[in-house]
Amino acid sequence: MSRILPILSTILLCCATIFPQARLSDDELRHKAVRLAHEFIIVDGHVDIPYRLHRRYEDISRRTARGDFDYVRAREGGLDAPFMSVYIPSELENKGAKALADSLIDMVEGFQKAWPDKFAVAASVDAVRSQFAKGLISLPMGMENGSPLEGKIENVKYFYDRGIRYITLTHAEDNHICDSSYDTTRTWKGLSPFGRQVVQEMNRLGIMVDVSHISDDAFYQVMEIAKAPVIASHSSCRHFTPGFERNMSDEMIELLAKNGGVILINFGSSFLSKEYLDKEKPVWDEVRAYLRKNKLRFGDPKAEAYIKEVRQKHDFKNVDISAVADHIDHVVQLVGVDHVGFGSDFDGVGESLPVGLEDASKYPNLIYLLLKRGYSDEEIRKMCGENALRAWAQVEKMATELQGKQSSR
Repeated sequence: MSRILPILSTILLCCATIFPQARLSDDELRHKAVRLAHEFIIVDGHVDIPYRLHRRYEDISRRTARGDFDYVRAREGGLDAPFMSVYIPSELENKGAKALADSLIDMVEGFQKAWPDKFAVAASVDAVRSQFAKGLISLPMGMENGSPLEGKIENVKYFYDRGIRYITLTHAEDNHICDSSYDTTRTWKGLSPFGRQVVQEMNRLGIMVDVSHISDDAFYQVMEIAKAPVIASHSSCRHFTPGFERNMSDEMIELLAKNGGVILINFGSSFLSKEYLDKEKPVWDEVRAYLRKNKLRFGDPKAEAYIKEVRQKHDFKNVDISAVADHIDHVVQLVGVDHVGFGSDFDGVGESLPVGLEDASKYPNLIYLLLKRGYSDEEIRKMCGENALRAWAQVEKMATELQGKQSSR
């Protein structure tokens, strides 16, 4: 027994050194989670606030009555760099997509003009870091759906100049760039010829290619072409939702990691749970039929009221926050801690956000859970934002190299 006690003490000491959070009480862990949320740069790959305000404007410098994101909630949660989603509905392909994109970019620029002590548009990794040091919330922009390119390769540079730093190639339907995971038409069987040019031009300019929403065939073709890291701005793991093409398979995540990219986990319950997804599908069929019949769009007040009524009728139970941590665990076990982050889809997934992660003020709850699961401070720092910033910086670096090669010819 005298020999065993020193050995046990050594083991316990090693565990406490490797997992310092094991020495903390639950209250101490929660306090630590709040501290880390404000100490680390938190990047969120996808927040749909511009389109939400396009449908019904609110003053986001204050706590708003609706929605998941505003300045107050972001500050409470430690959110420092939410990518503003310039979302373009699929039905606007060839019908005013570029005009809507411009108006939503104008709106984001307007946040900075209206509240310069709170928000700053960010078009580079350096800008995010310097704005964080100044206590500002950075607003980088990503365009969700490439329809605004309108078949003109010069529009890639146009939107780069306007501050767009990722483009989700398509959305709910096939467009002139590629096929959508939600559309069974398979117009191009992956990328269109123009889509291949778009990926190359995005690499040349320094715009991240976002593979969320695109078909599997389109994804694999992107990976053959891409010279810089690729991101999935708001996707989760298909391992938990078999057959759901919108999420990423293990093989895709492994290829994304090999490319240096990052999957930013979507918080929506249907992205996290097959049970929830299966229950939701017939409900959304009912909702879409109602919207078509009444000529409504998602985001319209009447549409939102109807969706809320349908959800209550079907007694939806959102998943627990632990499901988000499960998806993060899966990516880490598959490819390591350097290729995962947060892509909430706040203001884009309605009322389906997990219990404990209902809005932008709740990031400390997720960090607390990751601490409890044994992740180190450095690992959590990477998940919070450094992984996304590293991929973005590599895209910037590749653009510099490609432009240098071009100018030397």
